[in-house]
Amino acid sequence: MTNFVPIYPLETVVYPEETIKLTINDHKYIQLINDCFEEQKELGIQVIIDGKTMEYGTLIEITQLEKHQEEHYINVKAKGLQVFRVLETIHDIPEKKYSGAIVSYPENDKMKVHPSLSKLIIDEVKNLFEKLNIENVLPSEMQDWSSYEIAHKLGLTREQEYELLSIFNEVQRMEFLRRYMNGIMPEVDDIELIKSRMNLN
Repeated sequence: MTNFVPIYPLETVVYPEETIKLTINDHKYIQLINDCFEEQKELGIQVIIDGKTMEYGTLIEITQLEKHQEEHYINVKAKGLQVFRVLETIHDIPEKKYSGAIVSYPENDKMKVHPSLSKLIIDEVKNLFEKLNIENVLPSEMQDWSSYEIAHKLGLTREQEYELLSIFNEVQRMEFLRRYMNGIMPEVDDIELIKSRMNLN
């Protein structure tokens, strides 16, 4: 399946089912958000890393919009829906300031992970949080826990968050997180660096 979506490039990785909040003061993207909200259309968040527009992004739906006309900005609350791949960028849209893209939607396997693997990873996450002496909210029930729900809590770099976004199998995403945890545990001596990454996320 392919279709056209208006595009909002952003230096942030958004995962499916994730809720995000944005403050927007750029006129062309205010127009984009207003159009999508009024017409009840979805839009695409395309990831920007080091100034480079990446191939994958996330379709989102706007769930709440607050306009602050005197201050010339808007607050947006939105929810991630699914990952898309940009096939073609459309720079010129009649009467619009923003761009769009023709996108496809890779099949994304959200199958449940084997409980033993899930328990192994969540135990490693808890161990890391304990060593760093920080508090993070983890799902109370392991069966409800997914790679997307935990990724932003682990202090991944934006490149690593994007790499996870481009993996379309839940078992492989969990394995990615497990390898990351195994790699970071010997480095917990650099506590402030890891904490700063987690706080940024």
